[in-house]
Parts: sequence; C-alpha cells; structure tokens
Amino acid sequence: MKRIISKGQLSIFIVLAILILDQTVKILVKKNMHYGESMHITDWFYIHFVENNGMAFGIKVMPKIIQTISRLVFVSLIVWYIALIIKHDYKLGFIVSLSLILAGAWGNIIDSIFYGTIFSESTPYHVASFVPIGDGYSSWMHGQVVDM
Repeated sequence: MKRIISKGQLSIFIVLAILILDQTVKILVKKNMHYGESMHITDWFYIHFVENNGMAFGIKVMPKIIQTISRLVFVSLIVWYIALIIKHDYKLGFIVSLSLILAGAWGNIIDSIFYGTIFSESTPYHVASFVPIGDGYSSWMHGQVVDM
C-alpha cells in the first residue's frame, strides 16, 4: 500500500502542528492567566500556569545561556537522528514519538529565546502582556519556559 505522504513529511507536519498548538496555548495562558492560577477544564483536566526557569521541575544546574545553547545542540542532534532513522526505514511509531519529543523541545527553546524579550513579567497579581521587543522581563535566551 502506497503512503499518501512520506515519513519525513509526516514528521515535519507533526512537529509544526504541535509547535503551533503549543505556542498558541502558551500565549493564551500567558496573556490571560495570573501566575499560579488554575483553570478547571474537566474533573480530570486542569490548566495550572507556572513558569520554569531551569530544566525539569525548575532544576537549575548551569547558567541559562548555556542551557539554551545546549538545547539547540540537542535539538539539532534529534533532527539528524530522525533523518537517519527515516532513511533506514524505521517503524512509523518510533518516528512519530521522536517527532513529538522534538516539537516539545523546540517549544521550550522558543520560550527560552524569545519570551523574556516580548512579554512583561507574569505574577500572581499581573497578567503578562506583549511589550516592544527588548522591553520584556529578561534578555534574549533567558526567558522562562511556560509550563502547564
């Protein structure tokens, strides 16, 4: 059976679709919720707005600039690896899984690089807003990752 789109095209589609969804939700949360605020969606699904200055669970083991540059290096390696496994015709499920990881990593990189320069600070008393580039709460590559 012939595929409608190639594995590579599917991988790109997944990454772009997840990135768009991820950034849309993050911007909506950042511009409409106070830091620490929760929104009840269903009995089992809440959105709770937090920002993460470090890695997982806010762990900070290195300066933010090194962390952001390291993320760029690792994302480049993931892109290379996905291209390699597509070339060697690996299973579609594995390619999709890595594409989802790649999209999440790119989302965090976008937050780290840009959010500090384009948003005002989120606080429990102030909802963030867009500001002129460079007037944000931090500098380039020092933004906080929006977690929900």
